[in-house]
Order: sequence, then C-alpha cells, then structure tokens
Amino acid sequence: MNVKETATAIIQLIGGKENISHLEHCSTRLRFTLKDHALVQKEALEKVEGVIGVRQNVQCQVIIGNDVVEVYDEVMSLLGHQLDNADSGSATKQSWGAVLLDFVISIFQPLIPAVAGGGVLKSLLLLASVTGVLDNQSQTYQILNLIGGAPLYFLPILVAMTTANKLKVNQLVAVSAVGALILPEITALLTDGATFLGIGLQNIAYASQVFPAILTVLFYSQVEKLFTRFSPKPIRIFFVPMMSLVITVPVALLILGPLGFEVGTVFSAAIIWLYTHLGWVATGILAAVLPLMVVTGMHKAMIPYAVSSMSEMGAELLYLPASLAYNIAEAGACFAVSLRTKDQKLRSTAISAGISALFGITEPALYGVTILNKRVLYGVMASSLVGGAVAGIFTIKAFALVGPGLASITMFVDESNSMNLVWALVTLAVSFLAAFVLVLFLFKDKVMEAVEGKEDPQSEVLSQPVAGQVVKLAEIKDDVFSSGMIGEGFGIIPTSGELTAPEDGEVTMLFETNHAIGLKTQNGAEILFHIGIDTVQLEGKYFTPLVSAGDYVKKGQPLLQFDLEAIKQAGYDPTVICVVTNKENFIIKPIEQTENMSKSEGVLSISPFVS
Repeated sequence: MNVKETATAIIQLIGGKENISHLEHCSTRLRFTLKDHALVQKEALEKVEGVIGVRQNVQCQVIIGNDVVEVYDEVMSLLGHQLDNADSGSATKQSWGAVLLDFVISIFQPLIPAVAGGGVLKSLLLLASVTGVLDNQSQTYQILNLIGGAPLYFLPILVAMTTANKLKVNQLVAVSAVGALILPEITALLTDGATFLGIGLQNIAYASQVFPAILTVLFYSQVEKLFTRFSPKPIRIFFVPMMSLVITVPVALLILGPLGFEVGTVFSAAIIWLYTHLGWVATGILAAVLPLMVVTGMHKAMIPYAVSSMSEMGAELLYLPASLAYNIAEAGACFAVSLRTKDQKLRSTAISAGISALFGITEPALYGVTILNKRVLYGVMASSLVGGAVAGIFTIKAFALVGPGLASITMFVDESNSMNLVWALVTLAVSFLAAFVLVLFLFKDKVMEAVEGKEDPQSEVLSQPVAGQVVKLAEIKDDVFSSGMIGEGFGIIPTSGELTAPEDGEVTMLFETNHAIGLKTQNGAEILFHIGIDTVQLEGKYFTPLVSAGDYVKKGQPLLQFDLEAIKQAGYDPTVICVVTNKENFIIKPIEQTENMSKSEGVLSISPFVS
C-alpha cells in the first residue's frame, strides 16, 4: 500500500479538506467529523487500496487496520494539521440518539489505553503471584500492584478530563471539581457523617466512580458558561474558576454524586439480573451478535457498562468473556480462509487480520474478510455462540478492560479461583477450532472458480458511454483513478458533451454537483461515471442531468449533458472516467479498440463470478 496515495484518495472521497472539521484515530479506524456527510463517496472510498471498510453514523469511520497510524499521519500531513476541532463545524443535523452515542464514545474511548494498561499489569502480577514468581507480600509486588490500580482509582479524574474535552470547557478546573470528591480529607468527613449548610451528605467513596464525574462536569460546564458571560473581564481569570468550584462541588456532594452512584449501581444490578435469569445463554447470544454490533458501532454502547462494572465489582462477567469468544472465532475463520483461497491479496489480508484478531483487534478481520462473505460471517457467528456459551457455563470473569486475546489472556487470572484462567483458555480453544472447521467447509473461493473458467452466462458488454477516444485507466491524469484504487475500467477523451447509458440499469447516485453519476446494471455491476478531473470545483456549472437517482434507464438513453468547451476553457481536463467499483465480484476484460470504432460498439466485458 502506498500510504500517500491512500491518504490522498481518502481526503478527496470524503469531500475534500474543506469538509473535515475533526480527525482522530483508534486502533484500526480513522474517525472523521465532517461538515456534510452527503459529500462522502462511500462506495468509491471502500475501493481505495488500504481501506477495509467505511461506516457512517455520527462520524465517518474509515477502517484501515494495522496501518492506521501511518495513514493518519499522512492525512494530517496533507491537511496541514489545521483542523477545527470543534464539533460544531458539522452542518448535518443529528438525532438525539446520534449525539448521545457520540458523547459516550468521546468520553469512554480515550480511557481504554490507561485502564487496559493498568488492568493487564495487575493480571500479570496475579499470575506471577499464583505461580510463585513474585511474593504478593513483598513491597515490590505491592508498589507494582498500586501502579496497576492507579488508572481505575483515579477514573473520576480521567473521566473529568475526557468529558471536559468533549464539552470544550476548562479541563483543569473540571478536574479540580471532580478531584475534590476523592480528596482523602473529604472521604474521611463523609465516613464520619458530614453535613453542608445543615444538610447531611451521603457516605459514598467516589474513587473509581464514573457517572458522578460525568454529571459533575456536565453541571460545571453550565456554571462556567454562566459566570463567563456575566463576569467582568479584568477578574474573569480567577473569578470564574472560583465561583464554578464553590457552586459545583457542593452540588456534586449533595445531588450529582449520589445520583451518579445510583446509576452505576443500576448497571451492576443489570448484569447480575442477566446472569441470574439467563446465565450462559446471555453470554452466548452476545458473542454471536457481536460481529453485527461492531459493524454498526453498537458495541461502543457496552463500554460504559464495562467500565462501570469493573469499577463497581472489580470484574466484568458478560461483555469481555463474550468478546474473547468472538475475537478468537474471527481469528480461526481468517486462518481457514487463508488456507482455502487462491486469491493472494485475500490470503495476505486473512493472515494479517487473523493475527490481529488473536491479539484482540477484530476490525481488520471483520471488514477485510468476514462481512465480504456471508458463509464466513455465519461461521463466525455460530462458533462465537458456542464459545460464548462455554464462557458463560463456567462463569469466567475478566479483571482488565482490554480486548481479550492471546497477549491479554492474563486478564482472566483470578487469585481466588485458579480455574478461571483455565476455562478462559478452554473458551479460546473451542472458539478457534469451531470457527476454523466451520469456515474451512463453508467458504467458497471466487477466484478459484474464476481460474477454472467458470463465468456467469449473464455477462454484459458496455457500449461506449460518450463519443471520443478510449484510453487506458493508467493514462488518466488522476492518481486515484489511474491506480485502480476506485475500480477497473477506462477513460474517454470526449468529442461530445452527452453521456449515455452503456447498458440497461438503475441510476443509483447522482452527485450533487452533477459531475458524477452511478449506474447499477442488471448483473449487479456498479459503474461510476466521473466527468472531468477535479470538476467538482465547478459546483455543478456546465452540467445538466437528464435522470434522477432511482430511475431505470435503457442502453443508449442520455444520462447527462455537459458543456465540453466551457469545461476546457475553465482550465479543467474533460476526460470521462468509467469504472466498475465492485470489481471484486466480476471478471472485467477491456475490449481492444480499433480505429473508427463506433460509439455503440463494446469497450468493456463484465462477467460475474459464479457463487
């Protein structure tokens, strides 16, 4: 993968630099906050080399996999590091559900590295203690154990930072307000029965609590705005923080803290109820549906529960054990695909993704292998169900908030129950073997069928969509198209300004600037017509569409008219580009052109693989 080409293509296909208001990345994805989601060319973006998949909800998530850091750095370099990080830059009105999900992700996602790092350290220490490598009474052990427990103990502080960052308020003042709740002196006062203005305060230990911190910072953000608005500017630097602390902390102790504590208690009670009433069935079902949850981003909703459960009970009983089964099932499925496929690119992707899944990162496997083949998806879901059921039957517990896998298997070390780790290893083995065997028998290789010459009889021949000279895709002066990242096809140096349908089909997309149009033919080929290079900058000028998205058109029917001479005079290359964007499903063969070939004669043969 050429990182620069990939980064350039991504920027172009999400609407250009001007459409990006914020960019961040996680372990596998670029997360764009965009001003207008309608500008994203999703299908074309998914065809870019290095892009595993694209998901759009609150953010535009471009799944890259293991090379995400390199692509992120290159994108930021091309953007010039000049982004408006304010989410208010988005011009798209979002539903309250989308806003809430974005708020939750923004708060909890940044917490995972610290909490996971500390949790894994504690689990490794437990393993060292159980095996006799390190005495748990030694000062070395105790110091290391305290280090591992620090992220969880100071979780309110960490949550205050991420919440303040999301709300765009003073982080240090927000941390000070929440930090007051876990001061040793205040904890001692609460234990002894403290009052404020004659009102009794509940005895609550706020260390490791999540929801009291969130509610406190939410309240503080409103107080800060109020006093900033009315405070005289000469004294604002100290007056606003002082008044914010004086008001926020007592309100937190009296109302917000106890309320947040009850929310956390409800989360813990919910998991206990599930286990009491459903037992291993709940773990099995959750593991089976996790692929669908990850695809839709719904798994992010489990993070607040997992963090709360870890802080309240010191362990997590449902999501992480289910994730262990699912993660390892993805690994087993990928290794099975790598053995069966003759497609060298797919084999390479499957091996790399399988290794990542073994270590708890499943996005490369899910987007690069699983969802591209329904049989593989069914195999993963079935084996996850079996593995999750095993985890539930033996009620394994996780003691670290990190993606379960080989490297983090010590997260299941339980000092009071040595069999917890054993049953976790059994879950791992069952999930891997079940997925490997199932997918080994279920998977069908399209490339192998193509090599054997099995083409669908429903092959189609595209006629020339516009009069002019047909050129190879590699000759087009646009790196994104010429490299084949978006799809396979050809270019035409036009001599007329009318684009016609090269085959019967349905108009799937008409770009808002009218310079690009999509057509889905009867055999399922998705064709993108792009008139000119960088002509999106014309903002629709000189282009007249003759059809709309959803229209069914016949071969030879005019689709769009464009003023060829005006486009040239404006300084743009008018080359018409025609590519099949879902090329992985077809055998695509150019038809050799001869001089004086008429516009009606074929230029491209498209044959679906036999499934």
